[in-house]
Amino acid sequence: MKMLFRTPLNLSYEEVKAGFNRELFEFLAPQWAAFNLERFDGCKVDDEVHIELNLLGMKKKWVSVITHEGEDSVGWSFIDEGKVLPWPLAKWKHHHRVDKISESRCEIVDDIEFEVRNPVLGKLIYPVLWSSFAIRPDLYKKYFEGK
Repeated sequence: MKMLFRTPLNLSYEEVKAGFNRELFEFLAPQWAAFNLERFDGCKVDDEVHIELNLLGMKKKWVSVITHEGEDSVGWSFIDEGKVLPWPLAKWKHHHRVDKISESRCEIVDDIEFEVRNPVLGKLIYPVLWSSFAIRPDLYKKYFEGK
């Protein structure tokens, strides 16, 4: 399953890139689960992010590893891939991009691919995950532009 979200911002991509840190990650935390960020190394290759989610009283671990990070004339990106995922997720790959539009504008792109262990559960999980990311454009704008 795939999801794609785009957020145009009135800031340079360098300013936005510099803002991808622990504080932003906590700001973007989903509201539907108790969320504890246990470890955040950063956005470089081999960095890890460890999360403990409390879903209906059950604590679930989520560990992602940064498998790619790069910068070129188009912008900056990194990929986090799930190493330990809460059931029923079987695969998680999130490509984060900050694309340069001009010297003073950029666009954040969340390109997500995931798989679940059961197609029926996928139909139930998709709306929950989609809603968690569909609010990100507003959250990014608030965090980066104060709107």
